[in-house]
Amino acid sequence: MHSPLDELILLGDPRLYEVCEPVSPADDLLIADTVQRLHQVLMAFRERYQAGRAVAAPQIGVMKRIVYLHTGTPVVFLNPELSDLSEEQMEIWDDCMCFPNLLVRLRRSRRCTVRFLDLSWQPQAMQLEDGLSELLQHECDHLDGVLAISRALDSRSFRWRA
Repeated sequence: MHSPLDELILLGDPRLYEVCEPVSPADDLLIADTVQRLHQVLMAFRERYQAGRAVAAPQIGVMKRIVYLHTGTPVVFLNPELSDLSEEQMEIWDDCMCFPNLLVRLRRSRRCTVRFLDLSWQPQAMQLEDGLSELLQHECDHLDGVLAISRALDSRSFRWRA
């Protein structure tokens, strides 16, 4: 039986290290399909692992700059760009849907701004703090082919999820 989780690309797949292409209005059908698939994958991941707040298109093999966030109300980020990353950092144990049982200790900026286009192609900006700041940094890293394991503090910054 096919599960939406079958779409997730797992650690070791070279596509996870590729830089994604921007989307444009010509990609509307691809975007609609991708957002639906991202939603299904995120919900299935939550059901299985009791975790997951967002997912990026390359995690399901769509090499486009799309992030789907669902922390109560879904938000789609088209071509997101981070700016104003605070010098103040926080240390966290980061997880990733592409290696669901592995946690990685790393640092992220406590605050940042994300600028993006919404599904109506309108420019938006959000100032983010703490958990949402680190989350969008993680997802934007996916769009640039950077995984959390590449940001580990040191060689001992890995552990299995309990």
